[in-house]
Amino acid sequence: MIRQPAVAGQFYPGTEQALRRELQQLIPENSLKQQAIGVISPHAGYIYSGSIAGQLLAGITIPRTVIILGPNHHGIGSLAALSPDDGWQTPLGTVPIEKRLARLIQQRLPAIQKDAAVHLREHSLEVQVPFLQYLRPDVTIVPLCLAFSDYAGCEIVGSGIAAAIKEYGEPVLILASSDMTHYESAENAKLKDNLALERALAFDPKGLVAVCRSNRITMCGGNSGCHHAGGSQRTGG
Repeated sequence: MIRQPAVAGQFYPGTEQALRRELQQLIPENSLKQQAIGVISPHAGYIYSGSIAGQLLAGITIPRTVIILGPNHHGIGSLAALSPDDGWQTPLGTVPIEKRLARLIQQRLPAIQKDAAVHLREHSLEVQVPFLQYLRPDVTIVPLCLAFSDYAGCEIVGSGIAAAIKEYGEPVLILASSDMTHYESAENAKLKDNLALERALAFDPKGLVAVCRSNRITMCGGNSGCHHAGGSQRTGG
Protein backbone atom coordinates (compact mmCIF):
# COMPACT_ATOMS: atom_id res chain seq x y z
CA MET A 1 0.00 0.00 0.00
CA ILE A 2 1.02 3.60 -0.65
CA ARG A 3 0.01 6.28 1.84
CA GLN A 4 -1.69 9.14 0.04
CA PRO A 5 -0.93 12.73 1.11
CA ALA A 6 -3.30 14.08 3.74
CA VAL A 7 -2.37 17.78 3.72
CA ALA A 8 -1.18 18.50 0.16
CA GLY A 9 -2.98 21.65 -0.95
CA GLN A 10 -3.29 22.77 2.70
CA PHE A 11 0.06 22.79 4.46
CA TYR A 12 1.95 22.88 1.14
CA PRO A 13 1.10 23.12 -2.58
CA GLY A 14 -0.90 20.24 -3.98
CA THR A 15 0.56 19.99 -7.49
CA GLU A 16 4.07 19.00 -8.54
CA GLN A 17 4.75 22.21 -10.44
CA ALA A 18 3.57 24.48 -7.64
CA LEU A 19 5.37 22.46 -4.98
CA ARG A 20 8.68 22.50 -6.86
CA ARG A 21 8.36 26.23 -7.34
CA GLU A 22 7.66 26.70 -3.62
CA LEU A 23 10.60 24.53 -2.58
CA GLN A 24 12.93 26.41 -4.91
CA GLN A 25 12.00 29.58 -3.05
CA LEU A 26 12.30 28.05 0.42
CA ILE A 27 15.56 26.15 -0.05
CA PRO A 28 18.67 28.35 -0.41
CA GLU A 29 21.11 27.38 -3.14
CA ASN A 30 24.78 26.58 -2.58
CA SER A 31 24.48 26.18 1.19
CA LEU A 32 27.52 24.83 2.98
CA LYS A 33 26.73 21.26 4.06
CA GLN A 34 27.37 19.92 7.55
CA GLN A 35 27.22 16.33 8.71
CA ALA A 36 24.35 15.73 11.14
CA ILE A 37 23.02 12.78 13.09
CA GLY A 38 19.79 14.50 14.09
CA VAL A 39 17.89 17.72 13.46
CA ILE A 40 14.71 19.42 14.69
CA SER A 41 12.56 20.72 11.84
CA PRO A 42 9.27 22.66 12.12
CA HIS A 43 6.04 21.26 10.72
CA ALA A 44 3.65 24.18 10.32
CA GLY A 45 2.34 25.13 6.90
CA TYR A 46 5.10 26.14 4.54
CA ILE A 47 3.87 29.76 4.57
CA TYR A 48 4.69 29.86 8.28
CA SER A 49 7.82 27.78 8.80
CA GLY A 50 8.85 26.47 5.39
CA SER A 51 11.76 28.89 5.09
CA ILE A 52 13.21 27.65 8.40
CA ALA A 53 12.87 24.01 7.33
CA GLY A 54 14.40 24.84 3.97
CA GLN A 55 17.43 26.58 5.48
CA LEU A 56 17.93 23.77 7.97
CA LEU A 57 17.77 20.87 5.53
CA ALA A 58 19.74 22.65 2.81
CA GLY A 59 22.58 23.04 5.31
CA ILE A 60 23.11 19.35 6.05
CA THR A 61 24.15 16.29 4.10
CA ILE A 62 21.05 14.11 3.86
CA PRO A 63 21.84 10.38 3.79
CA ARG A 64 19.75 7.89 1.85
CA THR A 65 17.84 6.84 4.99
CA VAL A 66 15.92 9.22 7.25
CA ILE A 67 13.89 8.36 10.36
CA ILE A 68 11.15 10.97 10.76
CA LEU A 69 9.84 11.29 14.32
CA GLY A 70 6.67 13.30 14.82
CA PRO A 71 4.01 13.94 17.47
CA ASN A 72 0.49 12.57 17.25
CA HIS A 73 -1.78 15.62 16.92
CA HIS A 74 -5.02 13.63 16.88
CA GLY A 75 -4.58 11.44 19.93
CA ILE A 76 -5.72 8.26 18.19
CA GLY A 77 -4.08 4.85 17.80
CA SER A 78 -0.85 3.47 19.21
CA LEU A 79 1.49 5.43 21.46
CA ALA A 80 4.35 4.58 19.09
CA ALA A 81 3.39 3.80 15.51
CA LEU A 82 5.40 2.88 12.45
CA SER A 83 3.82 3.30 9.05
CA PRO A 84 2.80 -0.09 7.59
CA ASP A 85 2.86 1.25 4.04
CA ASP A 86 5.37 0.48 1.29
CA GLY A 87 5.80 4.16 0.44
CA TRP A 88 4.46 7.67 0.97
CA GLN A 89 3.09 9.65 -1.93
CA THR A 90 3.51 13.40 -2.37
CA PRO A 91 3.01 15.59 -5.45
CA LEU A 92 6.71 14.93 -6.21
CA GLY A 93 6.24 11.13 -6.36
CA THR A 94 6.52 8.19 -3.99
CA VAL A 95 9.17 7.85 -1.28
CA PRO A 96 9.87 4.22 -0.30
CA ILE A 97 9.73 3.06 3.29
CA GLU A 98 13.07 1.62 4.43
CA LYS A 99 11.65 -1.75 5.49
CA ARG A 100 14.88 -3.29 6.80
CA LEU A 101 15.47 -0.49 9.29
CA ALA A 102 11.79 -0.50 10.26
CA ARG A 103 12.03 -4.24 11.00
CA LEU A 104 15.14 -3.71 13.10
CA ILE A 105 13.34 -1.02 15.12
CA GLN A 106 10.40 -3.34 15.74
CA GLN A 107 12.73 -6.18 16.74
CA ARG A 108 14.33 -3.92 19.33
CA LEU A 109 11.02 -2.38 20.37
CA PRO A 110 8.21 -4.94 20.08
CA ALA A 111 5.75 -2.49 21.69
CA ILE A 112 5.91 -0.28 18.60
CA GLN A 113 2.93 -1.05 16.38
CA LYS A 114 2.42 -0.74 12.65
CA ASP A 115 -0.65 1.48 12.68
CA ALA A 116 -2.00 3.09 9.51
CA ALA A 117 -4.71 4.99 11.40
CA VAL A 118 -2.15 7.05 13.31
CA HIS A 119 -0.49 8.21 10.10
CA LEU A 120 -3.62 8.64 7.99
CA ARG A 121 -4.23 12.33 8.75
CA GLU A 122 -1.07 13.28 10.66
CA HIS A 123 0.77 16.25 9.11
CA SER A 124 3.89 16.51 11.28
CA LEU A 125 5.77 13.81 9.37
CA GLU A 126 4.24 14.38 5.94
CA VAL A 127 5.33 18.01 5.58
CA GLN A 128 9.00 16.99 5.93
CA VAL A 129 8.88 14.54 3.03
CA PRO A 130 8.84 16.96 0.05
CA PHE A 131 11.96 18.72 1.38
CA LEU A 132 13.75 15.38 1.64
CA GLN A 133 12.61 14.33 -1.85
CA TYR A 134 13.73 17.59 -3.37
CA LEU A 135 17.16 17.54 -1.75
CA ARG A 136 17.77 13.76 -1.94
CA PRO A 137 15.63 12.17 -4.71
CA ASP A 138 16.64 8.60 -3.74
CA VAL A 139 15.75 9.07 -0.07
CA THR A 140 13.98 6.34 1.90
CA ILE A 141 12.12 7.02 5.14
CA VAL A 142 10.99 5.39 8.37
CA PRO A 143 8.01 7.42 9.67
CA LEU A 144 7.43 6.98 13.41
CA CYS A 145 4.63 8.83 15.20
CA LEU A 146 4.85 9.17 19.00
CA ALA A 147 2.37 10.11 21.72
CA PHE A 148 4.17 9.31 24.97
CA SER A 149 3.28 11.18 28.15
CA ASP A 150 6.25 9.93 30.17
CA TYR A 151 9.99 10.35 29.85
CA ALA A 152 10.72 6.67 30.49
CA GLY A 153 8.83 5.62 27.37
CA CYS A 154 10.72 8.12 25.25
CA GLU A 155 14.04 6.91 26.64
CA ILE A 156 13.21 3.29 25.80
CA VAL A 157 12.28 4.23 22.25
CA GLY A 158 15.43 6.31 21.82
CA SER A 159 17.68 3.51 23.01
CA GLY A 160 15.93 1.02 20.75
CA ILE A 161 16.26 3.26 17.71
CA ALA A 162 19.96 3.80 18.44
CA ALA A 163 20.53 0.04 18.65
CA ALA A 164 18.60 -0.53 15.41
CA ILE A 165 20.63 2.12 13.57
CA LYS A 166 23.87 0.54 14.77
CA GLU A 167 22.76 -2.86 13.46
CA TYR A 168 21.52 -1.28 10.20
CA GLY A 169 25.10 -0.25 9.48
CA GLU A 170 24.41 2.64 7.10
CA PRO A 171 24.24 6.40 7.69
CA VAL A 172 20.88 7.50 9.09
CA LEU A 173 19.50 10.97 9.80
CA ILE A 174 16.98 11.35 12.62
CA LEU A 175 14.61 14.19 11.79
CA ALA A 176 12.50 15.23 14.76
CA SER A 177 9.46 17.20 13.58
CA SER A 178 8.45 19.83 16.13
CA ASP A 179 7.03 23.31 16.23
CA MET A 180 8.16 25.37 19.17
CA THR A 181 6.22 27.91 21.27
CA HIS A 182 2.59 28.45 20.16
CA TYR A 183 0.17 31.37 20.56
CA GLU A 184 2.53 33.82 22.24
CA SER A 185 4.26 37.04 21.29
CA ALA A 186 7.45 36.85 19.26
CA GLU A 187 9.41 38.11 22.27
CA ASN A 188 8.06 35.46 24.64
CA ALA A 189 8.39 32.75 22.01
CA LYS A 190 12.05 33.58 21.45
CA LEU A 191 12.81 33.43 25.17
CA LYS A 192 11.03 30.11 25.65
CA ASP A 193 12.39 28.57 22.47
CA ASN A 194 15.93 29.41 23.51
CA LEU A 195 15.42 27.73 26.89
CA ALA A 196 14.29 24.54 25.18
CA LEU A 197 16.94 24.63 22.47
CA GLU A 198 19.71 25.13 25.03
CA ARG A 199 18.76 21.81 26.66
CA ALA A 200 18.50 20.08 23.29
CA LEU A 201 21.92 21.31 22.22
CA ALA A 202 23.34 20.19 25.57
CA PHE A 203 22.02 16.65 24.90
CA ASP A 204 20.02 16.95 28.13
CA PRO A 205 16.67 15.21 27.47
CA LYS A 206 15.52 15.24 31.09
CA GLY A 207 16.41 18.92 31.29
CA LEU A 208 14.40 19.57 28.13
CA VAL A 209 11.33 17.91 29.62
CA ALA A 210 11.79 19.82 32.89
CA VAL A 211 12.23 23.21 31.24
CA CYS A 212 9.20 22.68 28.99
CA ARG A 213 7.05 21.83 31.99
CA SER A 214 8.34 24.50 34.35
CA ASN A 215 8.08 27.26 31.75
CA ARG A 216 4.89 26.01 30.05
CA ILE A 217 6.68 25.68 26.71
CA THR A 218 4.16 24.38 24.15
CA MET A 219 6.75 22.55 22.05
CA CYS A 220 5.14 19.80 19.96
CA GLY A 221 6.41 16.44 21.15
CA GLY A 222 7.90 17.91 24.33
CA ASN A 223 7.22 14.62 26.17
CA SER A 224 3.46 14.91 25.69
CA GLY A 225 2.81 14.18 22.02
CA CYS A 226 1.69 17.73 21.28
CA HIS A 227 0.07 20.47 23.31
CA HIS A 228 -3.05 20.24 21.17
CA ALA A 229 -3.12 16.50 20.55
CA GLY A 230 -6.62 15.46 19.64
CA GLY A 231 -7.49 18.98 18.50
CA SER A 232 -8.39 20.21 15.07
CA GLN A 233 -5.81 20.25 12.31
CA ARG A 234 -4.40 23.64 11.52
CA THR A 235 -2.07 24.91 8.86
CA GLY A 236 -0.20 26.80 11.56
CA GLY A 237 0.96 23.84 13.63
